Amino acid sequence: MTPLSVVIITLNEERNIKRCLDSVKDIADEIIVVDSFSTDKTKEISVAAGAKVIEKTWKGYGDAKNFGAEQAANDFILILDADEVLSAELRKNISEAKEPGLKGAYMFNRLTNYCGKWIRHCGWYPDRKTRIYSRKDAEWNNQAVHEKLIFKKNVPITFLKGDLEHYSFYTVDEHEVKAKKYAGLGAQKILNRNKFVLFLKMLFNPPVRFIRMYLLQLGFLDGYYGWKICSIVAGEVFMKYRIALNSGK
Repeated sequence: MTPLSVVIITLNEERNIKRCLDSVKDIADEIIVVDSFSTDKTKEISVAAGAKVIEKTWKGYGDAKNFGAEQAANDFILILDADEVLSAELRKNISEAKEPGLKGAYMFNRLTNYCGKWIRHCGWYPDRKTRIYSRKDAEWNNQAVHEKLIFKKNVPITFLKGDLEHYSFYTVDEHEVKAKKYAGLGAQKILNRNKFVLFLKMLFNPPVRFIRMYLLQLGFLDGYYGWKICSIVAGEVFMKYRIALNSGK
């Protein structure tokens, strides 16, 4: 059996962390929480659950995940955010994969809970994520938004059934705040691009994104919250280009 270290990234996650910890306790040989100096009860809850808490100044998602992997006692790592939970089926399949020995890397679907509703359209499901890997084979890049796992060599990637349940936003307001933050971060990556091209993208990309998510990816089947998700994401795209355009003035 291959031992598995679970690494969880946190900052003020007292409403989520226990649920996450409870979902991994039966498959984890070690649990490490990399905490960016939370001011709520995240650390206390994690310690009470038996996790090793390491505090680290925030320098980005990729940096935190790589740091946690480096601190682990085992080579194979399962990376989670505090608002993620392994479903019972996924736990079972991870456990079964450990028995003969883990090889390569493992991916699974992520299912998002938005304001209490499971979102199965809008392009949000199946949202496949590779989260189990050997730290000898891969590491995370440090993109400001949507960091990626970069492999140093070709390894087999096995798909495991079951869902990584993501408790994303409890209110629409939370999503809007996050969208503004991500728009600002995304704008930083395109500041030096041609202004006329940015202007055209600001005009056309938001409606194209909305149509793709709401109609082509069947977001309308998710009802009111499907509409809100598609609207906010389209708004985020607009803000990203507007910020990039205004930054040069």
